[in-house]
Order: sequence, then C-alpha cells, then structure tokens
Amino acid sequence: MKEMKAKIDNPLSELISDDIYELLNSHGLIDDKSVRDFLIRKKFRQLRASKVSVGDAIAAIQEHYPYLQFDTIREIAYQINTSIVKKNNKS
Repeated sequence: MKEMKAKIDNPLSELISDDIYELLNSHGLIDDKSVRDFLIRKKFRQLRASKVSVGDAIAAIQEHYPYLQFDTIREIAYQINTSIVKKNNKS
C-alpha cells in the first residue's frame, strides 16, 4: 500500500517545487511573514496591471488579510527587497 502524503499548498510554486517547499517547511526554514508579503506584492502588481486603483487594490488585499491595516498593506506592496539592493551596491 502506498503512503499518501497530505497535499500542501505551495504559495511559492512559481519559484520552487512542491517537494522543495515541503522539505524547507518541514525544517522550519520558511518564513511565513515573508511568504505573506511576497503574495501581497504579487497580488498588488496583478491588480494594478489590470487597471485597479491603488486604493481599491489595497482594499481587495485587505479582504484576505483583515488583520492588516491599510497603511501596512501599502508599505508591504511598495517595499523593495533591501537585501538585494545592499548586495548590488557592494559590488
């Protein structure tokens, strides 16, 4: 009899395979807040690309994350990865 694994939802499927995500997650190496912020920025870009206003895009995202304030979502949406910027400035 084959062992059935519980199917996990890989929110980073466009970046890493389900197996890699599951392995990293099982070792506690996935930062849930960073994944959430990544998904918020991705959704914000999608909404803005479809001509949704900034306010409406943030409001739509807030429906999925009601515990986040409007300004917090705005900050996340416009946040750049400072570690990449710092790395590029060192070279």
